[in-house]
Amino acid sequence: MRAALSIPGPTGGTVEIRDVPDPRPGDGQVLVRIHAAGINRGELTRIHDHKPAPDAKPLPVGNECAGEVVEVGAGVTRMKAGDRIMCRCNGGIAEAVVINERAAMPLAGSMSWTDAASLPNVCVTAHDALTVSGRLQAGESMLVNAASSGVGIATIQIARLLGATPLMATSRSAAKLEKLKPLGIDCGILTSADLDKEARSATGGKGIDVVIDNVGASVLCDTVKAMAYKGRIVQVGRLDTSEGEIDLNLLAMKRVALVGTSFRMRNAEETLQASEAFAAALLPAVHDGRIRAVVDRVFPFDQVNQAYDYMETNAQIGKIVLAV
Repeated sequence: MRAALSIPGPTGGTVEIRDVPDPRPGDGQVLVRIHAAGINRGELTRIHDHKPAPDAKPLPVGNECAGEVVEVGAGVTRMKAGDRIMCRCNGGIAEAVVINERAAMPLAGSMSWTDAASLPNVCVTAHDALTVSGRLQAGESMLVNAASSGVGIATIQIARLLGATPLMATSRSAAKLEKLKPLGIDCGILTSADLDKEARSATGGKGIDVVIDNVGASVLCDTVKAMAYKGRIVQVGRLDTSEGEIDLNLLAMKRVALVGTSFRMRNAEETLQASEAFAAALLPAVHDGRIRAVVDRVFPFDQVNQAYDYMETNAQIGKIVLAV
């Protein structure tokens, strides 16, 4: 089969599509024929960091896909050949992938492969950030930074279902904020505005209870100022900078919790549990349309590098998907 691989290089990895051996499912695993794959910014980070080392080798690329189960391994009880699924996985930008059956999320019959492939990674990431790290409760105020990103759009929809109010979102673009209104935001805030002033106006002076930050260190100081007492900042993505300054006195006085979250250091069991938690809580909302895909652009499988180049322009609203 063909698969996208990150090839280590002196200035970072490059992505190539190569022929690789056909995978076969082991115990508790299913083989999925992939029809579409979402791409994610975290993949770019790992590709850029993929440099020569004594043990460096080509690595599979892709964190999510949608497709059809074509073979099941021993001990599989939930899945059967012919089932339509979406999943988080390792090596999703390929013609096929083997996954643990616990990672497979059944699809409603009417959902397209493109839409399905755009959801697993961002939805699991957003749900985990909101519920585990952010401990969001119904009635609490919430802000998502870089709201037009894939994770941002998933966060808006999941936070609305969890009862966040008011629900605020930031972007550098007024046009992007306007397009996010149908998803349920109560207040769109330009990054050039005074965040503390805007947030307190929206919350009756209280400040923000939970922030899902996809930008990074450049907005951290302003975010702390805008927080409510005992607020929680969950640092998910670093679209801008990863190092900066913070007023620890203000953080301490407000008793604000700053929590970092990532899947890069989690073991296989922790990763599976996060997917299962999202599926148990919100897969019905995917099936009935309360959580919907927002796909900006679809590229052919062979244009994976063009898709990553487009992602780096930050022009998209929602997800970029590859048709396999």
